[in-house]
Amino acid sequence: MRRRRRVESAATYKLCSLLLLYPDEELLGAREELLAAARELPRSRAAAALARFGEWWLAEDELALQQHYVETFDLHKRSGLYVTFYGEGDRRERGSALLRLKRMYRAAGLPLEGGSELPDYLPVMLEFAAAMPGGEGEIVLREHRAAIELLRENLRARGTPYADVLDAVCLTLGDPSAADRARMLKIAAAGPPQELVGLEPFMPPEITAGTEARR
Repeated sequence: MRRRRRVESAATYKLCSLLLLYPDEELLGAREELLAAARELPRSRAAAALARFGEWWLAEDELALQQHYVETFDLHKRSGLYVTFYGEGDRRERGSALLRLKRMYRAAGLPLEGGSELPDYLPVMLEFAAAMPGGEGEIVLREHRAAIELLRENLRARGTPYADVLDAVCLTLGDPSAADRARMLKIAAAGPPQELVGLEPFMPPEITAGTEARR
């Protein structure tokens, strides 16, 4: 039973990872295949959330999807997909969080050298959660649960169907802890912290080398 749940969770994380990517020509060309995979998931609230998203995603015009994605994730800091930004903002501490994530991926055989995204990009974190055996990859999602929940709430407030994808992620993870809820409220009230003027850039060379971040 536990093994089956892990397989189902991995499939959900993998689908969510792909559905949260920018809808370029390649991804849009795979819409039918991805949504067929979503329909094969066992009946659950997470599967129902992905089905709702899929109905919209499949019916929408390609250009409209691309515009909606940019407006949702790229133009608003409170609904960006770089999860350490929510708690650390542009402070130096964010560099430590990014470096830790990158080392975890490398140790697990998921290096990001030459990639185009930072290691806290939610689709990358979901890919890691899906790829690791035994559910061990969920650690990166659980450690950043407060930020993921905040993103979920912000997407819901914006009225975007992408909130359904975050619903699927969070429902698969289970209920957040009291500490997660408290941290989410604290971050939401304060907003992302900012680096003090005059300090060095927050990302260490190991993170910035070969990485062309969207943010």
